[in-house]
Amino acid sequence: MSSALAPRSLASRLGLYAAAIVISVYSAFPIYWMVISSVRPPQELISSTALVPGAVTWEYYWNLLELTDYPAQFLNSVIVAAVTVAVTMVLSVMIAYAVTRHRVPGKKLIVGAMLYAYMFPPLLIAIPMFTVFARMGLGDTLLSVIVSHLTLTLPLGVWFLWGFFKSMPFELEEAAMVDGCTRLGAFLRVVLPLSLPGLITVAIFSFLLSWTDYTFALIMIGSDANKTVPVGLASMIGSFDLRWGEIMAGSTLIALPLFGAFALLSQYFIQGLGAGAVKG
Repeated sequence: MSSALAPRSLASRLGLYAAAIVISVYSAFPIYWMVISSVRPPQELISSTALVPGAVTWEYYWNLLELTDYPAQFLNSVIVAAVTVAVTMVLSVMIAYAVTRHRVPGKKLIVGAMLYAYMFPPLLIAIPMFTVFARMGLGDTLLSVIVSHLTLTLPLGVWFLWGFFKSMPFELEEAAMVDGCTRLGAFLRVVLPLSLPGLITVAIFSFLLSWTDYTFALIMIGSDANKTVPVGLASMIGSFDLRWGEIMAGSTLIALPLFGAFALLSQYFIQGLGAGAVKG
């Protein structure tokens, strides 16, 4: 009977590997096409469908960096994403730890309400928030974009870290406090190191949501000086002039920080996703 099951097991493994390869190619091909399109010569960009470019040119990158506001837009995106990640990490850690370690009335309702708010499409809250910021004198500022991004990243961070802190035995902190640590010392020396995969996962998701956001940045920002990269690239698509080479080059530069983050932190990211799926 074992000999009969062996071919079935081999066939199922081959089928699983084949499915994984197909899904991987399907997911990675648009990114690959974007990258090779950013280095194709102008005469091949539209006409050629070869998987490997015949010649390589960096013309689009030079045009993007020298003839457009892309460097300033890139810096704006870095500022917005970095501040969003920093504020999200600090506030989500504080809120998640408070609702899991202290007697907060209606704490489940608080966490559930934050997650419910995350489910709203950005466009539904972007226009009312723009009205509020305009009345406060914060219209067309990077601060308005940062606060808008927190409406997406903060609920997700609190919900994710709530599961981590809730499943972590309080006896670990008590043991640290018995050994002489204060409550803050136990939190910094015990809780945070054990929550590192979750913290990195929240940071990556927050960076991804902020770095690639288009809706909030489009509505909140009106001047060219404060545009972020997604809005700046979209403005390059005109009615009569489609600079696809520069757009592909800019999209590649947008994706590079994401590739770097996943390459350096993929181990913690996978651990955090796995832990967040079973905890809480």
